Amino acid sequence: MTIDLSDYESGDKFDGDYSDSLKALQERLSRIQAKHIIHGCRSIIVLQGWDAAGKGGAIRRMVAQWDPRYFEVHPIGAPTKEAKDRHFLWRFWKRLPGSREIGIFDRSWYGRVLVERVEGYCSEADWKRGYDEINEFESQQIDCGTNLIKLFFHTTQETQDERFEDRLNTPEKRWKITKDDFRNRSKRDEYLAAMSDMFEHTDTRWAPWKVIDGNNKKAARIEALTYVADMLDAALPKDFPDADPELVKLAEDAFGYKANS
Repeated sequence: MTIDLSDYESGDKFDGDYSDSLKALQERLSRIQAKHIIHGCRSIIVLQGWDAAGKGGAIRRMVAQWDPRYFEVHPIGAPTKEAKDRHFLWRFWKRLPGSREIGIFDRSWYGRVLVERVEGYCSEADWKRGYDEINEFESQQIDCGTNLIKLFFHTTQETQDERFEDRLNTPEKRWKITKDDFRNRSKRDEYLAAMSDMFEHTDTRWAPWKVIDGNNKKAARIEALTYVADMLDAALPKDFPDADPELVKLAEDAFGYKANS
């Protein structure tokens, strides 16, 4: 079924204790990361969405208890001259995670069919070809054993305006808002059309989109983190391996270690 963003605008509050639920999710994600490291897995988490839709807040809470050695957040902005001289996917190939790593993309290769399309940064032929190129790129990652999770954070114009106002009124948040945010705001209908096409062409069986209603921040964070935890949990081996016998023997000799029964 085609994704319709108007189905994700209720802004319902989180029904439960937010602090307790968030803590439990972060602890669960910590255990999942440990299993991810032990089994040498690779994962990519993509976060797309409107400006001020809550992507950054979700990322901060997602990684709160993760070992920083095994994940990296990639904030994706405008391509450099070096990137423009190459295929648009070149700069993303360079950032793909290795064994035991999780790569988090705060915006991603979907810029090709969103901002680059709407703002005229590439030709119509380029962005139309981009759908197949993106699907093939994602299929390649999955075929080589990488887990891929795609989240889209949606907000209404009213909610976005309230958050822009809050950023302007809060000195430590003002750095988050730029002229580009207002340029994008003025072209909302064009972006909605581009998003609709993006979902139609790239909501694939092997790499489906998960839309998050971002109109209530707390509910959105819980939903997003729960989805990531569920998807990673399902993709990883179910059990932890036994302790390395060689390490067990070293511990026995060093301090009389006895394995738990």
